[in-house]
Amino acid sequence: LPIMKASLQYLFSNALILLAVIFQPELRTALERVGRSRISQLDLFNQKEEKQTDLQWKTAINAICEAAPILSRQKTGALMVIERKSRLGEIIKTGTIIDSVPSMELIGNIFFHNSPLHDGAMVLRDGKLYSAGCFLPLSDNYDISKQLGTRHRAALGMSENSDALVIVVSEETGVVSVAMEGKLTRGYDADMLRDLLEKTLLPEKAEEKKSGFWRAINK
Repeated sequence: LPIMKASLQYLFSNALILLAVIFQPELRTALERVGRSRISQLDLFNQKEEKQTDLQWKTAINAICEAAPILSRQKTGALMVIERKSRLGEIIKTGTIIDSVPSMELIGNIFFHNSPLHDGAMVLRDGKLYSAGCFLPLSDNYDISKQLGTRHRAALGMSENSDALVIVVSEETGVVSVAMEGKLTRGYDADMLRDLLEKTLLPEKAEEKKSGFWRAINK
């Protein structure tokens, strides 16, 4: 009896190890399935989040491209900063948080001459109109044309200090310009602006256009 009792105690104390050894392939397969399931759930979550952000950017692009020509015709000065990878928290703090879905009407109201926020810049983050009335750093580039005012210098300064894309509407001429990577390009119409914004903010859209181009030339 003592021998049997000792044998049983030994067997039970090592039962888990024995089971792990015996069913090692099955346990490994089960753990791999659990791991794959969790990773796929995480990927699915990220894909849903990316799709939601893309939808928000599409709405924002429509609002900007509808508002810009109107502001241009009315010669209403405007400064719109589109945040990309560089986070603009310090710039956002200088303005008023709005955190709203952008629309042509909302953009127009913010830059209306009598609006308390019209002199500053609006910042768009993840496709939402996040803040308005923000102050931007001015460019130290002395090669900027004397015809360009404070808004253009602020747009250039912002593009020199971050990867932001900045849209400017001149109050004097109504010309729409874009500052990006420290360079200012003038004379955008709605179609040109939409094309640039889609290529910059919607990578899959740019890939579709590129694929369509190659399909067309290979026919």
